[in-house]
Amino acid sequence: MIEPVGNQYVVARPVYSSNGFAEEHKRKERRHKTVLDHLKLCCRCSSKKAKKILLSFLPIASWLPGYRLKEWLLSDIVSGISTGLVAVLQGLAFALLVNIPPAYGLYAAFFPAIVYFFFGTSKHISVGPFPVLSMMVGAAVMRLAPDGPDGSPNNGTDDTLTQKRITAAASVTFLAGIIQLAFGLLRIGIVVVYLSESLISAFTTAAALHVVVSQLKFMLQLTVPAHSDPFSFFKVLESIFTQIQKTNIADLVTSLIILVIVFIFKEINQRFKSKLPVPIPIELIVTVIAAGVSYGCDFEKRFGVAVIGTMEKGFQTPTAPDAQVFQDAIGDGFSIAIVGFVVAFSVASVYSLKYDYAIDGSQELIAFGLGNIVAGAFRGFAGSTALSRSAVQESTGGKTQIAGILSSVVVLIVILAIGFLLQPLQKSVLAALALGNLKGMLMQFAEIGRLWKKDKYDCLIWIMTFIFAIVLGLGLGLAASVAFELLTIVFRTQFPKCTTLANIGRSNIYKNRKDYSDMYEPEGVKIFRCPAPIYFANIGFFKHKLIEAIGFSPLRILRKRNKALKKIRKLQKQGLLQVTPKGFICTVDGIKDSDDEELDNNQIEQLDLPIDTSDLPFQIDWNADLPLNIVVPKISLHSLILDFSAVSFLDVSSMRGLKTILKEFSRIQVDVYIVGTDDEFIDKLAQCQFFDDEVKDSMFFLTIHDAILHIMMKKDYSASKFNQEKEPKFDFTINTNGGLRNRDYQSS
Repeated sequence: MIEPVGNQYVVARPVYSSNGFAEEHKRKERRHKTVLDHLKLCCRCSSKKAKKILLSFLPIASWLPGYRLKEWLLSDIVSGISTGLVAVLQGLAFALLVNIPPAYGLYAAFFPAIVYFFFGTSKHISVGPFPVLSMMVGAAVMRLAPDGPDGSPNNGTDDTLTQKRITAAASVTFLAGIIQLAFGLLRIGIVVVYLSESLISAFTTAAALHVVVSQLKFMLQLTVPAHSDPFSFFKVLESIFTQIQKTNIADLVTSLIILVIVFIFKEINQRFKSKLPVPIPIELIVTVIAAGVSYGCDFEKRFGVAVIGTMEKGFQTPTAPDAQVFQDAIGDGFSIAIVGFVVAFSVASVYSLKYDYAIDGSQELIAFGLGNIVAGAFRGFAGSTALSRSAVQESTGGKTQIAGILSSVVVLIVILAIGFLLQPLQKSVLAALALGNLKGMLMQFAEIGRLWKKDKYDCLIWIMTFIFAIVLGLGLGLAASVAFELLTIVFRTQFPKCTTLANIGRSNIYKNRKDYSDMYEPEGVKIFRCPAPIYFANIGFFKHKLIEAIGFSPLRILRKRNKALKKIRKLQKQGLLQVTPKGFICTVDGIKDSDDEELDNNQIEQLDLPIDTSDLPFQIDWNADLPLNIVVPKISLHSLILDFSAVSFLDVSSMRGLKTILKEFSRIQVDVYIVGTDDEFIDKLAQCQFFDDEVKDSMFFLTIHDAILHIMMKKDYSASKFNQEKEPKFDFTINTNGGLRNRDYQSS
């Protein structure tokens, strides 16, 4: 019963052990579903279930019939056109990261958006090329189709090498799509939980630096051999600086001017986004001007700048992927699939929360998987969502993926009709546009300071992920970062911050005794808390911290007592030891115990057995003085409470170790109580045959306070131990003034 008294409450209930509570409150009989039950449910078919599966696999069937034509169409048209223009330029620019001709970037901007329109669940993201993903595809391409010995760049003159790289990019994309589709069909979109925000932030920041370095060769028009092995970041930088004197000044000046203009106008768009009806399409403006100036002034012939060159109208015929690439690039395909999905899902989650609609992680995997498969078949490269492009689609009023399909129409027009207008555009302009979209990712360096103040582990994950991605490359760097992140989780659970608790305020509240001044510890009782799962890796640490908290090793005490018992038993058998009410009387001054020591050393396991004094005509008080100056450590502890409220599970190895610890305490007459566990925890122990004659299930109590009150009654304590006055009964309740009192003495 709970009686509220102002802002306090009075609780009156029995002291509950787990067994006592189970006897008074019967648990329901529940049958947990087996794997076979789940399979039967999964395979059961009905018209309602078929409709649900269809709508989940083809989301357009659920949202398109409810489309508000008059309210949303105009906004989607404006958003689609704006986003499409940006998608064209980013497709051309990011194709340079893949080390293939820019025209193929248009295919990467077109096909994934078409597929996502039918299968995606987000209404606001713009699907297509993403610089980090393009960089990862480009690293795989350069490993599969490297430059020649002279380091000649891919400038379109070597058709065989160009086609080989196009095929490699398409095959890697196709492979990544297959992996994403398989993950989606298996409904394991939950894989995203293994990549924390800190890891994603650091990885994209490192990838942005890779993009910057990779684009320097186009901005300076240098012949830089590509590297895809570890330390490639530094090798490319070394190659650039060793031939910096060969820089094409026209390309450098053009790219710097473009960069400055793009940064200025992007800052204007950001600061005045609430006042501007639509963001200023600065990428489109500078592209049109740069293409016109390059064509009018004939920059290619006059200054030797590198331009986009011939852009064929129409689409390439679909081709089958290269099976050999599948074998050589399985690791790249996996990392591209995961990174592409994680980035897109993160952005989609932001908009879904903002506009209050649901997205399905597994269906997103299916959508991106199918999009990459189609893009790979038509010689495109892997797509995700660019943050800047999605921001354009959302900020210009996009309501649904109708805006996405309209943006792909703009890309289609460029592919089929007006692509030739971009032929005189310098590659350095595309490189500058690619760098202009990296500001947000590069600004993530500020996360280090914020994370250091919030969580040191997250800060360490950020720093190590960045280092791994820079030093090892994006593929190996991602794998190493995930491994390190999981290692930090293992480290946190392997070395938990165990504490000793004590009573605070003379109530039923127990806190770390080091944190408060008004603490009370019952004499002879220790309360030890472990705030992590106990498993094979930390059971040793748990035992070490427990021994450190109580101040002695129970195994050492047990062995000392057994050795002393052997000596006492030997004296008693020889008639040299007598027992009086005042203690032991020994008729000899000493005894040789070398034989006993030798026996103990040879048969040490005998010292670990329970202490058996049944053959002696007297009881031994181990805390009293023993005959012949036999020394056994004296301990004041009689009860140990283990707070397992934060222990979510034990494995078989840790169960064995915990049982050993409990037996050691039991054999030295220290009662152990475990509190805070749920019923499933105890059931698991019973299932694993944890309990026996020494370790019993009666040790479990609901709360720390239940265990404390049980100990007080068992040890014949009175309530005056808390209130400093003798009480004859032990039916305790929590007093509103913060103390303990006997219910029989409560005033009516």
